[in-house]
Amino acid sequence: MRLLLASSALCLALATAAHADPVNEKVASALKGVSLERKAAQLQSTAPADPALGLPAYDWWNEGLHGLARNGVATVFPQAIGLAATWDPALMERVGTVISTEARARFNAQSPLADRRIYEGLTIWSPNINIFRDPRWGRGQETYGEDPLLTGSLAVGFIKGLQGPDLAHPRVIATAKHLAVHSGPEAGRDSFDVDVSPQDLEWTYLPQFRMAVTQGHALSLMCAYNAIAGTPVCASDALLNQRVRKDWGFDGFIVSDCDAIGNIWQFHHHAFDAAEAAAAAIKGAPISTAAPPMAPCPKPCGAVW
Repeated sequence: MRLLLASSALCLALATAAHADPVNEKVASALKGVSLERKAAQLQSTAPADPALGLPAYDWWNEGLHGLARNGVATVFPQAIGLAATWDPALMERVGTVISTEARARFNAQSPLADRRIYEGLTIWSPNINIFRDPRWGRGQETYGEDPLLTGSLAVGFIKGLQGPDLAHPRVIATAKHLAVHSGPEAGRDSFDVDVSPQDLEWTYLPQFRMAVTQGHALSLMCAYNAIAGTPVCASDALLNQRVRKDWGFDGFIVSDCDAIGNIWQFHHHAFDAAEAAAAAIKGAPISTAAPPMAPCPKPCGAVW
């Protein structure tokens, strides 16, 4: 099951609620009296229609790594590793603008009440800003390479291009992925427990995500399949709540990688069943065991160098 770890994610209009208080109030009012079952249904990647709330069906999965994907004719740019060779954040912003403009045009061509199937929505699961330092990783071409500063700088440009200048009315929502230390190999990715030093975590694997949040103002993040120090990252209070939300001030929503919630119990054995795994992910903290604390963030918190 692909679950969104959003506090009040009901549809694209609601996903931007953090940037508009009147919308927040409208969402809170609409949710009064809504059953737990109906709320849970909207946390799935493929959210069903809810006529009582005026919500059409919406699939949150869309891609725009180097062009709008799988939804008809679109402009195709070089793969991300090729775009990184430009060393040009301003060019990346222009690329992101083209992609989001085409996504928005296709979205707007349908009725506002039309169901949005997979690859038809405005929640774009890009960019991939993992660090490419292992040639065995089969998805290294999706990244901007091995340097955190370059990766973060290009991500900021790309995210700004995707979302546009008005975060209260974004063209699309960018989702920086996969948080964190998800850098191959592909084999065992569903159960891999990363043993990374606190320094390497802060200096190599988190700076680009921090830049995506604090400078690019990404409205969404995706948590990865793997665990860090024994805790699945999609259920890590230390990473998702303490670091991302508290230290970085992130107020957007977090989406899990595909089937990462199932991994929490099926492969990491960190929960007893699917329900407990989903609860752990929504809380951003493990249920069955206590998560080891992450090392204190360096001061200034998470400085790139």
